Amino acid sequence: MTGCRALMLVGMVLIRVGMATGFGVLLAGCHSEPLLTAQEREGKHLYQVRCAHCHEDNDLALKKVPPDLHPLFARTTMPSGLPATDAEVRKNVLTGRGMMPSFAGRFSEEQMAALLAYLHTGLR
Repeated sequence: MTGCRALMLVGMVLIRVGMATGFGVLLAGCHSEPLLTAQEREGKHLYQVRCAHCHEDNDLALKKVPPDLHPLFARTTMPSGLPATDAEVRKNVLTGRGMMPSFAGRFSEEQMAALLAYLHTGLR
Protein backbone atom coordinates (compact mmCIF):
# COMPACT_ATOMS: atom_id res chain seq x y z
CA MET A 1 0.00 0.00 0.00
CA THR A 2 1.39 3.39 -0.96
CA GLY A 3 1.91 6.09 1.64
CA CYS A 4 -0.81 8.29 0.15
CA ARG A 5 -3.32 5.45 0.08
CA ALA A 6 -2.55 4.64 3.72
CA LEU A 7 -3.02 8.29 4.66
CA MET A 8 -6.35 8.38 2.85
CA LEU A 9 -7.54 5.31 4.77
CA VAL A 10 -6.46 6.87 8.06
CA GLY A 11 -8.28 10.05 7.06
CA MET A 12 -11.50 8.14 6.40
CA VAL A 13 -11.32 6.62 9.89
CA LEU A 14 -10.58 10.00 11.49
CA ILE A 15 -13.48 11.61 9.67
CA ARG A 16 -15.86 8.92 10.92
CA VAL A 17 -14.82 9.47 14.51
CA GLY A 18 -14.82 13.28 14.17
CA MET A 19 -11.07 13.76 14.62
CA ALA A 20 -10.05 14.93 11.15
CA THR A 21 -9.00 18.48 12.04
CA GLY A 22 -5.89 19.35 10.05
CA PHE A 23 -5.86 16.05 8.18
CA GLY A 24 -5.75 17.88 4.83
CA VAL A 25 -2.23 19.03 5.65
CA LEU A 26 -1.08 15.42 5.75
CA LEU A 27 -2.50 14.78 2.29
CA ALA A 28 -1.12 17.98 0.78
CA GLY A 29 1.90 16.19 -0.71
CA CYS A 30 -0.07 13.20 -2.00
CA HIS A 31 -1.08 13.00 -5.61
CA SER A 32 -2.58 9.80 -6.90
CA GLU A 33 -1.82 10.74 -10.51
CA PRO A 34 0.24 13.52 -12.04
CA LEU A 35 -1.89 16.29 -13.48
CA LEU A 36 -2.09 16.51 -17.24
CA THR A 37 -3.08 19.50 -19.33
CA ALA A 38 -6.18 19.25 -21.51
CA GLN A 39 -3.92 18.72 -24.54
CA GLU A 40 -1.96 15.97 -22.77
CA ARG A 41 -5.22 14.27 -21.70
CA GLU A 42 -6.37 14.27 -25.33
CA GLY A 43 -3.00 12.83 -26.34
CA LYS A 44 -3.32 10.16 -23.66
CA HIS A 45 -6.71 9.16 -25.02
CA LEU A 46 -5.32 8.99 -28.58
CA TYR A 47 -2.33 6.96 -27.38
CA GLN A 48 -4.57 4.50 -25.52
CA VAL A 49 -6.91 4.08 -28.50
CA ARG A 50 -4.38 4.01 -31.35
CA CYS A 51 -0.94 3.14 -29.96
CA ALA A 52 -1.08 1.19 -26.69
CA HIS A 53 -2.44 -2.02 -28.17
CA CYS A 54 0.92 -2.52 -29.88
CA HIS A 55 3.38 -0.45 -27.86
CA GLU A 56 2.12 -1.66 -24.47
CA ASP A 57 -0.27 -4.58 -24.71
CA ASN A 58 1.03 -6.26 -27.88
CA ASP A 59 -2.46 -7.73 -28.16
CA LEU A 60 -1.85 -8.40 -31.85
CA ALA A 61 0.75 -11.01 -30.87
CA LEU A 62 3.39 -9.35 -33.01
CA LYS A 63 6.57 -11.39 -33.34
CA LYS A 64 8.70 -8.28 -32.94
CA VAL A 65 7.48 -6.28 -29.96
CA PRO A 66 7.27 -2.55 -30.74
CA PRO A 67 9.51 -0.27 -28.66
CA ASP A 68 8.49 1.06 -25.26
CA LEU A 69 7.53 4.70 -25.72
CA HIS A 70 7.68 5.74 -22.05
CA PRO A 71 11.23 7.10 -22.28
CA LEU A 72 10.88 8.31 -25.89
CA PHE A 73 11.84 11.94 -25.28
CA ALA A 74 14.09 11.18 -22.30
CA ARG A 75 16.75 10.07 -24.78
CA THR A 76 18.41 11.90 -27.63
CA THR A 77 17.58 9.13 -30.12
CA MET A 78 14.62 6.85 -30.74
CA PRO A 79 15.09 3.06 -30.73
CA SER A 80 15.58 3.31 -34.52
CA GLY A 81 18.60 5.55 -33.96
CA LEU A 82 16.88 8.61 -35.44
CA PRO A 83 16.81 11.80 -33.37
CA ALA A 84 14.07 11.90 -30.72
CA THR A 85 12.47 15.09 -31.96
CA ASP A 86 8.87 16.08 -32.56
CA ALA A 87 9.53 16.19 -36.30
CA GLU A 88 10.99 12.66 -36.45
CA VAL A 89 8.29 11.15 -34.21
CA ARG A 90 5.59 12.84 -36.31
CA LYS A 91 7.25 11.45 -39.47
CA ASN A 92 7.37 7.92 -37.98
CA VAL A 93 3.70 8.07 -37.02
CA LEU A 94 2.52 9.44 -40.35
CA THR A 95 4.70 7.38 -42.71
CA GLY A 96 5.23 4.23 -40.64
CA ARG A 97 8.52 2.48 -40.10
CA GLY A 98 9.44 -1.17 -40.31
CA MET A 99 6.41 -3.16 -39.13
CA MET A 100 4.61 -0.03 -37.94
CA PRO A 101 1.90 0.99 -40.39
CA SER A 102 1.37 4.53 -41.61
CA PHE A 103 -1.15 6.59 -39.67
CA ALA A 104 -1.36 9.25 -42.40
CA GLY A 105 -4.82 10.77 -42.51
CA ARG A 106 -5.75 9.32 -39.11
CA PHE A 107 -4.58 12.28 -37.03
CA SER A 108 -5.48 15.93 -37.47
CA GLU A 109 -2.73 18.48 -36.77
CA GLU A 110 -4.37 19.18 -33.41
CA GLN A 111 -4.47 15.48 -32.54
CA MET A 112 -0.83 15.00 -33.55
CA ALA A 113 0.17 17.93 -31.34
CA ALA A 114 -1.79 16.36 -28.47
CA LEU A 115 -0.16 12.97 -29.00
CA LEU A 116 3.30 14.53 -29.03
CA ALA A 117 2.50 16.53 -25.88
CA TYR A 118 1.46 13.32 -24.13
CA LEU A 119 4.56 11.45 -25.33
CA HIS A 120 6.65 14.26 -23.82
CA THR A 121 5.15 13.43 -20.39
CA GLY A 122 6.78 10.00 -20.44
CA LEU A 123 3.27 8.47 -20.66
CA ARG A 124 2.26 9.30 -17.11
